[in-house]
Amino acid sequence: MLAADRLSLVRGGARVVDNLSARLEPGTITAIVGPNGAGKSSLLLGLAGLLAPASGQVTLDGSNLADMPPRTRAQAIGYLPQASDIAWDVAVENLVALGRMPWRDRGTEAIEAAIAALALEGLRQRPASRLSGGERARVLLARVLAGNPRWVLADEPLAALDLAHQLALVAHLRNCARAGQGVVVVVHDLALAMNHADRVLVLDGGRLVIDGAPETALSPEVIAQVWGVSAQWLGEPGARALASGSKRK
Repeated sequence: MLAADRLSLVRGGARVVDNLSARLEPGTITAIVGPNGAGKSSLLLGLAGLLAPASGQVTLDGSNLADMPPRTRAQAIGYLPQASDIAWDVAVENLVALGRMPWRDRGTEAIEAAIAALALEGLRQRPASRLSGGERARVLLARVLAGNPRWVLADEPLAALDLAHQLALVAHLRNCARAGQGVVVVVHDLALAMNHADRVLVLDGGRLVIDGAPETALSPEVIAQVWGVSAQWLGEPGARALASGSKRK
């Protein structure tokens, strides 16, 4: 279990997450949603142990992340940031292999599985400088998956992908959850959260508004409260689309 207990986080002198508590279960996909500036990316950093709490704590299976050696934490938690910068112009295969660094081994099977999962076989020798934005996003996620972390934390992993690769990636994240990994993703697309997440955390102004099943956390009433938009869900479960009206005053 990955848990935040009365967690508050500060960035740039501002409190970006305020007294938030949540317990995330392995084997599930949790989506973190909210308006711009709600604290979603900051919360993900805190859950990854990359942003120290101003108060409260984050624990992994009962152990405080702050007390874990960095390598032990990196073996357990794979973090994919929103930025897709790549420091070295290396081939895709070598870039994915960097995901094995916390283990200090080559981990050939894990690397090959990650390359296959993100459909990168035809790109393995391509230099990073010659990747498109969508290709770069897939390669960086493959690097995370190559580490076989118990938890995959990804900030907007679908943003740069076309529809086909979005669906393929969602399917792979579902496979990760079925295999027992915990998956936590920040998304802006509420339909993706509604259709593919097991659980949704809605943030606004650094506070947790609601934590629950997608049908509850993303109800028209919650959307009106948090986003200020009148909306309704259309379609069947698993294939719902959000029809929005005018912004509420």
